[in-house]
Amino acid sequence: MPRLQAGEDVNQTWVDTDGEHVLINSVRTHVKTANIERDPRVAVAISSPDDPTHYVQVRGRVVDVTTKGAAEHIEQLSLKYTGKPYPWYGGRDQERVIFVIEPASFSGTR
Repeated sequence: MPRLQAGEDVNQTWVDTDGEHVLINSVRTHVKTANIERDPRVAVAISSPDDPTHYVQVRGRVVDVTTKGAAEHIEQLSLKYTGKPYPWYGGRDQERVIFVIEPASFSGTR
């Protein structure tokens, strides 16, 4: 597997799906957004909440970046992952975006 290059972004994030695509929510001004604008290829590793050594890796391309419903989406993700409303760390004036990822391949552990 290739190593990360300068400017590539790796961080923990919440993940969702619409049944066809992987959905990631972020902020327009974050480095992740600039990296995706430069190169839409992404890899997402999704670990099992019961055993973090078990994971699924999805590789694909970001096929859409939308603000439509992004604020509501981060609230849904926060409830899913924490059971609480999203704390809006950077303030509610941040422009939220949803990255819509079209999967190309899957791998992982059992």
